[in-house]
This record gives sequence, C-alpha cells and structure tokens, in this order.
Amino acid sequence: MAEMMSSSQATPTDLYLERLALETQDRQERYTLLVGDLDKHEMASLHAALSECSEDHCDGQTEGHSEQNNDPAALSVGRRLALAYAEPPLAPPEVLTTDTSRITRLRTAPAMKRTPLAPWQWSTNPFVNIGRRFKRWASGDFGRRKRASPSAAWKWVATRRRWILLVLIFGQSIIAANQMRTVLPGQGLQWLEIAILSLFVLLFAWVSAGFWTALMGFFQLLRRHDRYAIDSEVGDEPIDDEARTALLVPICNEDVARVFAGVRATLESLRSTGNGRHFDIFILSDTSDPDIAIQETYAWLVLCRDLEAFGQVFYRRRQRRVKRKSGNLDDFCRRWGALYRYMLVLDADSVMSGKCLTRLVQMMEVHSKVGIIQTAPRASGRLNLYARMQQFATRVYGPLFTAGLHFWQLGESHYWGHNAIIRLAPFMQHCILAPLPGKGSMSGEILSHDFVEAALMRRAGWGVWIAYKLEGSYEEMPPNLLDELNRDRRWCHGNLMNFRLFFSQGIHPVHRAVFLTGLMSYLSAPLWCLFLILSTALLAVHSFSTPDYFPEPGMLFPVWPQWNPTLAVGLFGVTALLLFLPKLLSVLLVWIQGSRQFGGPLKVLASMVLESLFSMLLAPVRMLFHTRFVLTSVMGWAVQWRSPSRENSDTTWGDAISAHWTQTLIGAVWAAGVYVMEPTFLWWLSPIVVSLMLSIPVSVLSSRVSLGRFCFQKRLFRIPEETQPPRVLRRMARLLTRMNTAMLAPSFAQVVVDPVPNALATALGTSRHTDVEPLRRRRAERVARGVRMGPAAMSRLERLDFLDDPVMLSQLHYQIWDDSKAHHSWFDCGLPGRESKHLSTFN
Repeated sequence: MAEMMSSSQATPTDLYLERLALETQDRQERYTLLVGDLDKHEMASLHAALSECSEDHCDGQTEGHSEQNNDPAALSVGRRLALAYAEPPLAPPEVLTTDTSRITRLRTAPAMKRTPLAPWQWSTNPFVNIGRRFKRWASGDFGRRKRASPSAAWKWVATRRRWILLVLIFGQSIIAANQMRTVLPGQGLQWLEIAILSLFVLLFAWVSAGFWTALMGFFQLLRRHDRYAIDSEVGDEPIDDEARTALLVPICNEDVARVFAGVRATLESLRSTGNGRHFDIFILSDTSDPDIAIQETYAWLVLCRDLEAFGQVFYRRRQRRVKRKSGNLDDFCRRWGALYRYMLVLDADSVMSGKCLTRLVQMMEVHSKVGIIQTAPRASGRLNLYARMQQFATRVYGPLFTAGLHFWQLGESHYWGHNAIIRLAPFMQHCILAPLPGKGSMSGEILSHDFVEAALMRRAGWGVWIAYKLEGSYEEMPPNLLDELNRDRRWCHGNLMNFRLFFSQGIHPVHRAVFLTGLMSYLSAPLWCLFLILSTALLAVHSFSTPDYFPEPGMLFPVWPQWNPTLAVGLFGVTALLLFLPKLLSVLLVWIQGSRQFGGPLKVLASMVLESLFSMLLAPVRMLFHTRFVLTSVMGWAVQWRSPSRENSDTTWGDAISAHWTQTLIGAVWAAGVYVMEPTFLWWLSPIVVSLMLSIPVSVLSSRVSLGRFCFQKRLFRIPEETQPPRVLRRMARLLTRMNTAMLAPSFAQVVVDPVPNALATALGTSRHTDVEPLRRRRAERVARGVRMGPAAMSRLERLDFLDDPVMLSQLHYQIWDDSKAHHSWFDCGLPGRESKHLSTFN
C-alpha cells in the first residue's frame, strides 16, 4: 500500500473513490465521488459519508447504524451497490434488504419452513432379520400385513413376468454350462475346470439377463402401445396451484457457465409452456473452491436479473458439507421441503424441456401412489469421438434396455439420481439415509444414494416407475475414456457398499435384485479376469504336464483328454449372438421408425459396426480397470469424489501412458506366455491381448474432437439431437457460448479489495451471527492475520469462511485499505487493472 501511495501521490480515500466511480452508472454521482465534498480525511469517515445518502437511496437503513455496528465499511455497503446498480436496481426491495444489525443483505433463498428429518437405522445382519421375520410370523403379524396391502393388477403381471425371466436366464445358462463342460478336456471333472465352469455360468447368466431385457424392450417398442406405461392414463390436465415443484440442481466445483446455461435454458422452456409459475429452481452448491463459489453467485444474479427470476430461482451454498449429494438434498428437504409437493432432481449437466417437466407433474398428479418417476435421459452435446460413440450407443441401444427394464420391473424400477421427479412427503419420511454401520471402506456415508432411495420408497409402499417413452430429458457423457473410468471408480465403490443392504429388512425382492445387478456391473470384471487367468492356467497345466491316462487304479482302458473345437466355436457364437443381437435389433428398430436423423440406413448400420468394434477394443481395458477398482474399494483405499469434466477435452499422450502402461505391459507379457505354451491358442486370446497392447493409442485417438467432427461430417454416429437439435438444447448451446466469452466474475482478492465486488459479496454473506465477545475476538484475529499474510497464504477453507461471514469480509476490506502495512499482494491481485466487474447480461 505504501509503494502505491508514493508512486501516485494519492491518498487511500482518493484511490477508493476513483475505483468506486469506475463502477458507478450515473454520471452526476460519478462526478460527486471524484470532485465532490465528501469527507476524505480517513477511511472511516469516508464510509460514514457514503452512508449519509438521501431517503430515496437509503430508506432509513442507516438510522442507529453506527451504534449497532462497529465495522465502518459495513455502513456503505448499500450505497456502493446503489451507485453501481442504479438502473435497473440490483434486486427488488424484498430481496435486497437488511439483517437485524442493519447490514445490507441480498437474500438468495426463501424463508425456511423447517421439517425434522430422521433416518432409519440399518439392519444388515441377515440372521437378525430372519429371526425378526420368524417372530412376526409366529405372532401372526406377518399375515395381517400381507392382507392389509392388496396388490394392484400390475403387481401380479410383474410377478409372472419375473418368474418367466428367471426361467429363461437359468434355463439358458444350464444349457450353456453343459456345452461348456463338453468343451473342457476333462469334461469339467478337474478342480481347475470346476472353477472355470462356475465362473462361466455366472458370467453367462449375466449376459443372458441383458439379452432378455433388450429383447423384451425391442418387442415393447415395436408394439408402440403399453397399457402399463406410467403415462398411459395421463392427459393434458391443468396443474393444481397447490402442486408446487422444486427443481433441485446439486453442484460441487462444476463448470459454472455450463450449469447456468442449462438451468436458464430449462427455465425459459418451462415458461414457454405457461406453467412456469408452478416451479421453483434451487441451485444447491457444495463448492469448496472460493473462486468458483464467487462465479456461482454472479451467475445466479445475472440469471435472476435477466429473466426477472428473483423469487423463482434460488441459490444456497452449504457451509457444512456432509453426505455429498444426498446430504445436499436432505438439507433442502429439512429447510424447504414442506413448501413443495414434488422435487425434481437434475444433474449439473442436465437439461429438460418445459413440456417434459409439465408431463412429469401431470403423471404424479394422476398416480397418487407413485413416489418416483424416472425419465430416460438422452445423451448429447459432446464432440469427442469417444463421447459421440457413447452418445450413439445410448441413443440407439439404450431405449431397448430401458423399455426392457420397465417390462420386467414395472412399478418397482430403478432411480438413477437425476432427471427424475420425487414425491416429497414420503421421501422426507422414509428415504433419509443413515450411514452404514461398522468400520472400514464398506461402512459410513452411502455413496450411491439413488438405488437405496428407490428401495426405501418402494419399501414404504410407493411405486417407482420409468417413463421410458417421455422425450425432453437430456444429459452429457464423459468426454473421454479416462474421465469415464474416473466416474466408474466412484460408482464401483458405491455399488459395492449398497450390496450390504441386500439382506436389509423390508427391501422388496426386485430392489434386492437391483443391488445385485449394481454389484455385478463391476464384479463381472474381476470374474471375467479370473476366468481368463484360470483358462490360461489350464492351458499351462496341459502344456507342461504329462496327461494321466489312468486316473483310477485297475483301469483297463485309458481316459483320453477330449478337445471339441467345433463345440467351442458354437458356444462362442452363441455368446456373441447374445451380446450383439440387441444391437442389430436396435438398428432394425431405427430402420422401422425412421433412420434419416441418424444419418440414413447405411450410416446407422456402419456406425453400429464401428461402435461394436470399438467396444471390443475397450472391453479388456475396462475389465482391468474395474478389477482394480473392486480390489481397491474392498481394501479401503481412498476414492476422490471429484466432479466429472464438462468440457470436450482431449487426452494427452502423457496422461494415456500414465494410465494405460500397465495394461500394455500385461497384454504383451500375456501374449508372449501363451505363444510359448500353445501358439494356436493365441488366436483365441488375441482380442484380449491386442486390445490391451493398443490401449494407449486408442485412448488418445478416441478422445480427439477433430476425429469426432470428421465423423459428424461423414454422418457417422449421428443422433437426432445433433441432426435436428431440440429448441431447449439449441438455446443452451447459444447461452453457453456467450457465457464462456462474456461472463466475468472477480477473484477472491478482488472481492476483498474492490469496493463494489466487496459490497456485493458482503451482502451475499450468510453467517450473520449475534455479535458476542468470543466471536468478535476470533474475527479480529483472523482479519489481522489476513491483512498481514495476503491472499496467497490463506487456505481454501479460510477464504470460504470470509465469503460466508459478511462482518469478517467487510472488516478485512476496511483494514486492507486503512492499514499502510497491509500485504502488497492484496492490491496487486485485488486491483489488477481498470476493467469493470459489473454484472453481465445475456438477454
């Protein structure tokens, strides 16, 4: 500060007024600041002079202010904001108010209506649960409960369908196991062959379940009529004024421009339907980066000012971040859940059309016993080759599997945690999650909360449905393989934890099966890996040992090892058919329903073939990664829960080598070992080892945006959302481009030093505690340390504490301007130039 003064020969008050004038809108007010007769003797008197404004500006806000507040800079917060945002005003009077200490306050959330919430404690011991069931049965209570809840018609239909599914899966697996037994040289009688056969049965049953799900989905979509669809009895009825819905957007260190472009596009689409008044939007932040937190508040203010959405779009950043996303939802339910009938959860990359949102509420209004309705989000918006192939796969194959899940599950379906509407009253009563008991990596806070919440909702007697035909729900895919694997590691740990609830009391059998499928989604990788290892070991045993032709004493005739290559080829063909027939049926369905938006009939077929080959290349790579994820989760290694990338980012060669060198080495060593033992067997293993050895270039090249654009030009991997984007997606893309280039938000140092950004951040502060001596002393110590040390010496948590506490932030602002010994970096970073930090507009 001293160096700054000596070079310019200006007092701190002169520099302060000059900086404030830079943001002032009114020319006369700017002239008054620069050459007027304001008291500039010292900073305290300057802030007092700024606060002595007319009643039109202050409306009596400063009366008795000096007696109630000993922070000089707090006196001028309202005046600084009025100078910078005169026309239009920063916010309506009911939003820009004062707190009990008469400090200007900008309300970002509605008044609370608290509801006490208590989670149910888990009972995960199967023996204890069986004992409780027996006790209930012996007392006759079990029978009364069964009679008290008569099953609806769809429940009987679902039960019959599921028994058919079990017969199909196990019947098909038994036949395949018998064929596999005849393929093995010892006819499945040796211990190594028994282990291989057991793994084969498990993996084949897993593949068979996916096949029958997709097959029934194909017939369901081909028929076009489904009497059990959740929207089959829903018309275009007007929404009751009491049916208020909260759209919740939980975020944590996300790309701010992407989040708010999606929220704004969704809100504008909702208003265009004429039903916008029935919905409010809550941005629920767990952000731990102070600069991102500042960007979020600026983006919220810009959105509310542009769309006049104060009172409809709210923002809250938690100071106590527990239970991650589910904790954020719990916090909303506890504070504001009683104000709404429904909540609709969105992800940071979600976009939904107003028509889709309206339809979901109408479905809930018609079906009074439904607790959750999950949409089938369509992936779009990515440009990388990898992401475009994944978008194509989910858009073409996904509908079959989603319709198939609905066919087998009906009202006991999945919930995927986003793009779904939830009835708030039963959710608040039954779905608040308690931590899993015990110690270790498989205990504590539930990580993958969605499957568990669906199970608890169904346990309470409420239906969980998939609206698989509903359009207007969108999301984004990870841009490259490494980002997808980073996400999979989190999901793997969460699904392994969830399986502890398999034997939990009261869980419906279908949701026990959901926990099992979640487990198998990742456990199938180590099982497949073990199957391949044991098969290689069996080859080694027969290559390096002498066959025992007389395994039992006294035998007159030898037992010859039997190899049946014809049966092996047939079994391989059947397995391949189960894997790839759903993809062929998907393409057939696209041809029947119209393939022009997918690039045409030949292009969609070529895209399917290329995507299948690419999936074969990546399957062994995913196998090894998922195997490692399972092992590290079981062993208790820490998992970093970071927000996924929202950008079209390429994978560098360095990142690919660092991530895939072990897979490349394993593939090379494996191929060499098999070649030494039996060169002909290498042909069977080549899809595995070649894929592993090519993992580095495949990971790099598939992440390229340039290759993705090239395929788009050639009409490969096209989806309707690219060929003819819906209006809400077009709007979101335009907003995102403008926000990335035009949205400016100050850094933490600028929020502390610059007069107007500081006033705005002070008004946004939420920790407005009673001014008591211990708190006053603690604030003074932290402010003094911050003044001396500078912004670089402050941790993220310390900077967040200042942003949350308006008194501490205002005191730090005042002390830095008033103390000549303040660390020079405050002004170096806080006043980098003469550019304005005024709120942008995107109208």
